Amino acid sequence: MLLLDVIGSGYSPDANGIDGDALMRRIAEGDQEAFLQLYQNTDRTMYSFILSILKNPQDAEEVMQETYMKIWTSAASYQSKGKPLAWMFTIARNLCYMRFREQKYRSDVRLEDLSGEERGEVCPQIEDAADKVVLKAALEILKEEEREIVLLHAAAGLKHREIAQGLGMPLATVLSKYNRAMKKLEKYLREE
Repeated sequence: MLLLDVIGSGYSPDANGIDGDALMRRIAEGDQEAFLQLYQNTDRTMYSFILSILKNPQDAEEVMQETYMKIWTSAASYQSKGKPLAWMFTIARNLCYMRFREQKYRSDVRLEDLSGEERGEVCPQIEDAADKVVLKAALEILKEEEREIVLLHAAAGLKHREIAQGLGMPLATVLSKYNRAMKKLEKYLREE
């Protein structure tokens, strides 16, 4: 059973003025109540972030569970900078990238599946794959922070203020990076 199923859904980060650094210190000491509270404060934001990267709800749930397990086991290594969510995002992002590397070695299409007669039918999976390739290529032109901000806003639906808070950046910086990234994407897609 997933951690998500056991604990249930939570509410937005920093709700009720809870000090994230204090929670992290308590978690580092093995306080399960603090861990539950941290989870309830961050689960929706964390899931949105992970889903924005992986684009697959099942994978996102699994990586989210791995992320919280890593947070539990690594809380003692957290260095207080006032933004534990940024540290948590880093863990989640690294686990997402590990998932991509694992999937790179596995393929859904085998050579045997490609044999057979060509009928000239349109294959929606191939068309979707082409769109994904173009989108992936477009996102690759962005710097990592720009890509995260765009995905958190466009795919996860987070507000710029929430993104700024989660990544530990000033709101003006997030807005600037978002606008710059959108201009880059627009220019790239016009050229395609």
